[in-house]
Amino acid sequence: MRSTLVFALLVGAPALADAPNRLITADAIRGHIRFLASDALEGRGPASKGDVLAQQYIAAQFEAAGLKPAGTGGGWFQPFDIVGVDGHPTEMKFSAPKGASPLTLKFWDDLIAVAGEHLPDSKLDQSELVFVGFGIQAPEYQWDDFKGLDVKGKTLLVMNNDPEDDPRLFAGKTRLWYGRWDYKYEVAQKLGAAGCIIIHTTTSAGYPWQVVQTSWTGEQFDLPYTDPQRLKVKGWVTEDAARKLVKAGGQDLDALRKAAQSRDFKAVSLGLAVSTSFKNLVQKKQTANVVGLLPGSDPRLSKEMVVFTAHHDHLGRKSDAKAGEDAIYNGAVDNASGVAAMLTVLRAVSGAPKAPKRSMLFAAVAAEEQGLLGSQFLVEHPPAPVGLMAVDINIDGANIWGRTKDVSVIGLGKSNVDDVIVRLSKAQGRAVKPDELSDRGFFYRSDQFNFARWGVPAAYFSSGHDFVGKPEGWGKKMREEWEDKHYHQPSDELTDAWDLSGAVEDVQLYYDLGLELANASKMPAWNKGDEFESARLKALQAVGATK
Repeated sequence: MRSTLVFALLVGAPALADAPNRLITADAIRGHIRFLASDALEGRGPASKGDVLAQQYIAAQFEAAGLKPAGTGGGWFQPFDIVGVDGHPTEMKFSAPKGASPLTLKFWDDLIAVAGEHLPDSKLDQSELVFVGFGIQAPEYQWDDFKGLDVKGKTLLVMNNDPEDDPRLFAGKTRLWYGRWDYKYEVAQKLGAAGCIIIHTTTSAGYPWQVVQTSWTGEQFDLPYTDPQRLKVKGWVTEDAARKLVKAGGQDLDALRKAAQSRDFKAVSLGLAVSTSFKNLVQKKQTANVVGLLPGSDPRLSKEMVVFTAHHDHLGRKSDAKAGEDAIYNGAVDNASGVAAMLTVLRAVSGAPKAPKRSMLFAAVAAEEQGLLGSQFLVEHPPAPVGLMAVDINIDGANIWGRTKDVSVIGLGKSNVDDVIVRLSKAQGRAVKPDELSDRGFFYRSDQFNFARWGVPAAYFSSGHDFVGKPEGWGKKMREEWEDKHYHQPSDELTDAWDLSGAVEDVQLYYDLGLELANASKMPAWNKGDEFESARLKALQAVGATK
């Protein structure tokens, strides 16, 4: 068995030996999902009883597989504080200075808003409303939607994407981080704005309004902060509500959005003053990443590590459920299935005849749904310097509809990890394709993004849309139906209808990829000119390594 594995590594074929292959099964994946997505864990909300149960289960699996604890103080867990804020306005008023009747937006139907400060009271009092287009400052593209405008104390109305009309600007239809909601809030806060309201459209967000309603209500979590400059209010409005707002300010939304596609765009004050106030319940709580290490076998390379991540949290319980209504966000696909896939990779690794040359770090991270908080804490407090992390292989969701002829790589073209994925996928009889939904910015929406920001090359892929034995377009239809009906809804539950044969092939690919990169002579690298290349060079220099 050992000679078979070594020969496979030497010739560059998939490293999957027979014994580990037999450990990657649909039953193994389903069994983990069945527990993690059960009602007993109550949706795995951060700092909840179900959150703790999920952590304990994962730690037990790590220990059973022979990993070494890599958490705080030599344990399995890396605990960290989070601050929960529960409070929403019932309405938000927009008044014109000439005494016209104020326009009122109602919570839930028109507006979702949360506090940006960890304070018992949130308030906007006659804050000037300014449309700032995409709200982007990107010197490398000679783009600045603010152009020196002082927005201190003002409330920004902003679009939830980045310029896409000109393919020479940004990345055309492909969404960059500049188009993500977290970037909008971060820039608004940095510039001293009092509030930031994002215009939701299903196309620009990649999900319907109901996902905003479920994801941004109830208790919202953040890491503790020390910077006193914070947004008072973070908000979302429907497109229809935004049209009413802009019209009340004497403008046309479509005309403003068209103008915002140009570098020459200048922010437009809408002549409206925003007012709202609400009470918050603020509580400091604690959650934890679960971290285990498989030490490498090479005396020199074992200090480096291949990292596998999958987030173990979900949305918890529905706070306003009616009698008889399903109140638990089970998060079976998102992301009990991703944790199950990672644990199954670990099961196969532990069954291999010899540990790989580099170490392997397995991390089930917390509070992803709250803004990638667990992975942020992990890279800011890593068990080893990020310059020694060869790659992050992140798993967020598994294929539940059967085998595919293709593999969809999120962020294809960013690093030389692509070359390995292409070759290993070909050995499975599958073709690698770029993300068919690149306009949704998936690379910036899961935990690999935090590793990338610190310079660690990332691998993030999933089954494609070309399903074996199904007509063209079937896979796309299934995904759209799932997002519309089940994404961040209580109905994301394990059912007997799931076909995990495609998930098995994906887990085999994760295993092959991790093992090959753990045995490679060099660590992966971002492609020249990539947005994260400079961060990687800095991380390598910090540990005395070279590119």
